[in-house]
Amino acid sequence: MGWSPLAAPSLALVLRLLALLWPSGLGEACSCAPAHPQLHVCRSALVIRAKISSEKVVPASADPTDTQKMIRYEIKQIKMFKGFEKVKDVQYVYTPFDSSLCGVKLEANSQRQYLLTGQVLSDGKVFIHLCNYIEPWEDLSLVQRESLNHHYHRNCGCHITTCYTVPCTISAPNECLWTDWLLERKLYGYQAQHYICMKHTDGTCSWYRGHLPLRKEFIDIIQP
Repeated sequence: MGWSPLAAPSLALVLRLLALLWPSGLGEACSCAPAHPQLHVCRSALVIRAKISSEKVVPASADPTDTQKMIRYEIKQIKMFKGFEKVKDVQYVYTPFDSSLCGVKLEANSQRQYLLTGQVLSDGKVFIHLCNYIEPWEDLSLVQRESLNHHYHRNCGCHITTCYTVPCTISAPNECLWTDWLLERKLYGYQAQHYICMKHTDGTCSWYRGHLPLRKEFIDIIQP
């Protein structure tokens, strides 16, 4: 599900939109369009590393006729990578209570840390759902962790296209083809963990492999 960081609706409006997108008669599963971690970071208004202190079910709005519920996670923010201009310190994040509306289940009261990407709503609340990139920090590669500080943000002018079948070809010079699903039958495989789609001075983009010698090897797209 695409999400513009410029849009800042309220929690109640977000839940109503999600309910319209996933009517109960169509099944219980949440469906999301896959995206490379770099693209998730570029599309998100907020990117943080955090621990989950507690969780609580709360009303989605102050309207007594609104029956929608949210899970409010109290968090301990460890580091902010994106969103400085919107919030300074995040104390709570909100997600739909229902998994059918893409609610996220996080482990509270543990030592586990998470990478959280999400949106900042009009009332200042941070909203996350399953279509965001949310991963245990321990599962991220060293390249991914370091790219959160620099490479992902600096290369948002690149477009990353997911390849499901062959042929899968580039349609624009600033495009990289993401082939993890095609080659490994999983989304966050080797390419997602170890490569950045990097923009050149001439405006073109290509994959760059992290932690190479100083010569900075750029690879061909058919060798992800």
